[in-house]
Amino acid sequence: MIVDTATYRDGKRAEAPEDLSDALAAARATPGAFVWLGLYEPTAAELDLVSEEFGLHPLAVEDAVSAHQRPKLEEYRDSVFMVLKTVGYHPDGHSVSTGEVMLFVGDSYVITIRHGADSPLRGIRAELEKQPELLAHGPFAVLYAVADLIVDSYLDVQTALQGDLDELEAEVFAPGRPQANIAERIYEFKRQLLVFRRAGAPLQEPVLRLTKGSGSFPPEPLRPYLRDVADHLVRVNEQVDGLDRLLSDILNANLAQVSVQQNNDMRKISAWAALAAVPTMIAGIYGMNFEDMPELHQPWGYPAAVLLMIAVCVVLHRVFKRSGWL
Repeated sequence: MIVDTATYRDGKRAEAPEDLSDALAAARATPGAFVWLGLYEPTAAELDLVSEEFGLHPLAVEDAVSAHQRPKLEEYRDSVFMVLKTVGYHPDGHSVSTGEVMLFVGDSYVITIRHGADSPLRGIRAELEKQPELLAHGPFAVLYAVADLIVDSYLDVQTALQGDLDELEAEVFAPGRPQANIAERIYEFKRQLLVFRRAGAPLQEPVLRLTKGSGSFPPEPLRPYLRDVADHLVRVNEQVDGLDRLLSDILNANLAQVSVQQNNDMRKISAWAALAAVPTMIAGIYGMNFEDMPELHQPWGYPAAVLLMIAVCVVLHRVFKRSGWL
């Protein structure tokens, strides 16, 4: 359950008691110190133990256990609970998958909880430890770093989706008959894009709330950093909206291509049906065997009827060819 735990003092990793209660008490007694606890998919019983040590709000603990939460920011009397969706893209299957990162930020502590395999947090602790001036801002520096890393991963996924969409667009407008499975692929692409939007779009409001701050949460020096995260997130959401609109236009274009192709096919079928109908009609009339049928008893009557059928068919074929029906 515990990935790592450490105490930081003035932005640098410091020696601390192994017991969480003692480490937290020591951090609260030391100015500029806080405890960072990293967890991975804890059970309800395990998280209850952590909750008792840190005094976490029971509603937030319930959300952290159940996972599958919408991105949000909850403010309690002495702590903040934030949920962020992580996004991963698998180019082989052209699929988007999601995970979750939850953060408890309070007095001299920060707890990160990961759910799912698509988590970009590997190595974030080591990267932050290389920036003691940032870690010196306290637990909210970890929240900023996590949010920044996740939003930057959104940009990577969006770029990958843009590349795949460009390929799909090229296939739709390629010369020749429209492919039968293109509409199905476009629809599947829209479903994957919807999964992505559910991660990024709801996160915008919580991040904007952080940039404005609430009392001393977050510290004033960190708010410009959070505004940068908010700016990146707005850009991602705008680009995803653009991808969705482009997908709708591609789908409409594909449906129009299919409709035009079907019209062309129907015209060809109608033209060939007309060519077949003329000799059938003439043969049907001559097959009635009326006594006073024109040229019925003449030796050249049968060849004349055949030649008439051929002549009419040739004329109709040329007319249909010139009009583009054949």
